[in-house]
Amino acid sequence: MQTLVCVNEHNESRTTMNPYLITEPTCISFSGGRTSAYMLYKVLQAGGGKLPKEAIVCFANTGKEMEETLQFVHDCEVNWNVEIHWLEYIAHAEPSKRFKRVTYETASRNGEPFAASIDQNGKPYLPNPVARICTINLKIRVIDKYLKSLGWDHNEKMDWVGIRADEQRRAAKIGRERTPLVVDGVTKETVGNFWKSQPFDLKLPNHNGVTMHGNCDLCFLKPANQIYSLINEKPERAIWWMEMEQFAQSSNKTYGDGAKFRKDRPSYAQMYDYVKRQENLFDPNEDAIACFCGD
Repeated sequence: MQTLVCVNEHNESRTTMNPYLITEPTCISFSGGRTSAYMLYKVLQAGGGKLPKEAIVCFANTGKEMEETLQFVHDCEVNWNVEIHWLEYIAHAEPSKRFKRVTYETASRNGEPFAASIDQNGKPYLPNPVARICTINLKIRVIDKYLKSLGWDHNEKMDWVGIRADEQRRAAKIGRERTPLVVDGVTKETVGNFWKSQPFDLKLPNHNGVTMHGNCDLCFLKPANQIYSLINEKPERAIWWMEMEQFAQSSNKTYGDGAKFRKDRPSYAQMYDYVKRQENLFDPNEDAIACFCGD
C-alpha cells in the first residue's frame, strides 16, 4: 500500500494511507479544469493506472463551457483510457429524470441545459450570487439523479471535488474526506508544474493559477472587469447572457432587478454596450466569488 507523511499544525508527522486510494463507492466530480483533472490522474495512479471499480467519474456540462474545456475533458478520457460520464440537465415533469447522458460529440455547446434550467417551471428565474440554482440544478442534482438511476445509494459524502490546499475558503466549507488534494497539500504550483510535463493540457490561459476563461464563459460570479475583458475579446460571448436576462424580464414584469444575474452591477447588455464604446468602469482588483461548480 502506498503511504505518505503528513505534518499537522503541531508539526507532528504521521503516516497515513494514500489520500487518492479509493476503496468504497466514490464519485469523482470532474469540473473540466486542470485541478480536478490532476485529482483524477492521482486517483488513476493510486489504482495502478486504472480507475478503481468502486469509482465513477462525472462531468456535468452546462452548455456554456468553453470549447477548450470540452476538448480537455475528452483528451483526459482518451489519453488516460478512463470512462468519463458526460451528463446534462434536461427539463422533465418528473424531477428524478432531469438528466441525460451525452458524449463529447453530442454535448450541448449553446447553453441549452442552462436555459432549460432557467425556464424549468415556465416562469423564468435567473441564478444569482445568493441563489446559485445553476450549480444546484446543472451540477449537483444532475450527478445525484444519474448516480441514483444506476442504483447508487448516493449522498454528497461520496463525492470527491478538486479543491486545493491553497483554497482555504472553499476547503473550509467541505469535509476533508471529500478533498484529497487538501489532505495531500496540493497547491496551484503543484498543479501548474504537473501540466507543464504532460503531453496535453487545457488550451486556456493560466494567469497565476487562475483560468479566467474557465467554467461558464461569462459566469456572473466572475469579477465584472474580467467579464468586460472576455466580452471585449469576443463580443458574441455576451449574446446568450443578454438573451437570458431579456427573456426573464419580458416573461415576468414583477422581477425588476431579479431579471438580472447580478443586481449589484450593470446588465450583460450594458456591459456589451460599454465594450462597444470602450468604456471600462470596473474595478480591476475585484475578487471572484468562489463556487463549487468548478476549479
